[in-house]
Amino acid sequence: MKLVSPGETAANTNEVPNEAGEELARIGEMSKKYGVTLRTLRFYEDKGLLNPQRDGSTRLYTRRDKARLKLILLGRKVGFSLRDVKQMMDLYDPTGSNTKQLRLALDKSEKQLSRLQKQRALIDDAINELSGSMSAVRQMLVERTAAPASAAS
Repeated sequence: MKLVSPGETAANTNEVPNEAGEELARIGEMSKKYGVTLRTLRFYEDKGLLNPQRDGSTRLYTRRDKARLKLILLGRKVGFSLRDVKQMMDLYDPTGSNTKQLRLALDKSEKQLSRLQKQRALIDDAINELSGSMSAVRQMLVERTAAPASAAS
């Protein structure tokens, strides 16, 4: 097994170590790794959700930014607004118990779960209605194609 220095690792992964030795990812690496566009990352930065370091015009994302992006994407996946996600993330205190953050997250999650369950019920109803309609149309097609050709004239 070959030992690789942080600089060599960075060269192989497009990640750059900072002064503390933490691996920083460039915007392109973040985009590929998390399946988001460069525009999305810049948008999240504009909204105050991400705060990459800068080296000139190059954005460098820390481990904290990576964790925040994962939370943003999870929040969006389950239907939270970016405002909700930001509210929950901004309450994080690395030195505290974070009970306020956890309570807010639980409250918002319970409300979102209720919304999703209502949406599921509506979708299930729509699927059942559409399936019933499709069955009726299929039956009508069978009846009309099985009828003698002379009856169609």
